[in-house]
Amino acid sequence: MKKMYGQRAYVQSAGVKNDMEVDGFSIAVCKELGIELSRHRSRSFEEMQEWGDDLSQFDLIVALSPASQRTALELTRYYHLDVEYWPILDPTGLGESREAKLAAYRQARDQIRDRMIARFGPPVEEETT
Repeated sequence: MKKMYGQRAYVQSAGVKNDMEVDGFSIAVCKELGIELSRHRSRSFEEMQEWGDDLSQFDLIVALSPASQRTALELTRYYHLDVEYWPILDPTGLGESREAKLAAYRQARDQIRDRMIARFGPPVEEETT
C-alpha cells in the first residue's frame, strides 16, 4: 500500500495472531515489485492497540481471511469504521516445487494489488523534489 500510494494515508498491518516473521516466499515475490518486506514484522490487533494504535482512529480495515474479518468486526463493533473482506488466495501450503510455491504467492500478491487498485485507484507517481 505504501509503495503504491505513498504517505497519502496512514497504513498499519495487523492480523488475528502474531506470527512475527514474514514468510520467505512473501518476501521474495514482493521484492520482485520493489517492495521490501524482510524487516517487516506482523503484529496482532491486540499488540497494535498496546503499541498505541487506537482502532477507533482508522477509517477502514481490510480483512484478507474470514478469521481476520470476524476479529476486526468484533474489535470494532462500537466504532464507526468500515471493515471490508477481500477474499484472497491463501498460498501457504500450495505447490510442491519452489517455482509452484512462488507462482501461488505471486497470484495472491497480484490479487491484493488488483483489489487495491480497484478500491483506491491507480498508484500515485512518486513526487520528486
